[in-house]
Amino acid sequence: MHTKPRKICLVGSSGGHLTHLVMLKPLWSKCNRFWVTFDKEDANSALKGEQVYHCYFPTNRNMRNLIRNTVLAWKILRREKPDLIVSSGAAVAVPFFWLGKLFGAKTIYIEVFDRIDKPTLTGRLVSPVTDRFIVEWDEMTKVYPRAINLGSIF
Repeated sequence: MHTKPRKICLVGSSGGHLTHLVMLKPLWSKCNRFWVTFDKEDANSALKGEQVYHCYFPTNRNMRNLIRNTVLAWKILRREKPDLIVSSGAAVAVPFFWLGKLFGAKTIYIEVFDRIDKPTLTGRLVSPVTDRFIVEWDEMTKVYPRAINLGSIF
């Protein structure tokens, strides 16, 4: 991860998760990239002009959409071949991280800002295949021992 990735996949639910990723624009703006998010007004507005794949929602604890998003992830990752997958959640990240590892991508997960001392379900599910796990609170390094606290994105 010390070299600049050729292609980045930014994957996340609409709303706050997507806002986290958009706020990282200085890090991804000059990279070849594509997005995976919900087909919702806020996401479409925030990503106007970007290459976007729409995933199925709701995702939290929805087995049908997990299966549908896993198939979608397989198709997108085979086509796009990203070097790096970045997410701040939520559940749509899970199939992209696990399948992304099969395709040789590096992964970075950013645990959401509002989690101060307890893990999210998505964080627990992607942790085993995450190359860099980033948290925004010192307390979270006790929850995720491999995590790096880089402070607040906000």
